[in-house]
Amino acid sequence: MAKPATKLVIITEKLLLKKLAKIIDEAGATGYTVVEAGGKGSRNVRSSGQPSVSDTQSNIKFEVLTENRDMALKISDKLALEFFDDYSGIAYICDAEVLYAHKFCGPDGC
Repeated sequence: MAKPATKLVIITEKLLLKKLAKIIDEAGATGYTVVEAGGKGSRNVRSSGQPSVSDTQSNIKFEVLTENRDMALKISDKLALEFFDDYSGIAYICDAEVLYAHKFCGPDGC
């Protein structure tokens, strides 16, 4: 049976990885997925997978499934306030359904 959820997607600079992971954990999310990302936006083209001297020029994409929209907004508001004035990034929310929800639920159940 599927369980309704909210998916928060965050695309930003790789150097923020640990700081964003901490915000997500502190908000009570049960987990997240991070992948390398590249593309074009208001701050020009950024690519992944290209040889470079430093990793600081690459982007990452976080996907966070939250139990409700309020938790996703709490995370996105905090990261936008702390980072998006000084670093490139975007966040958006989508409705989702989690299959095999027992893997998604916290210790208190669904």
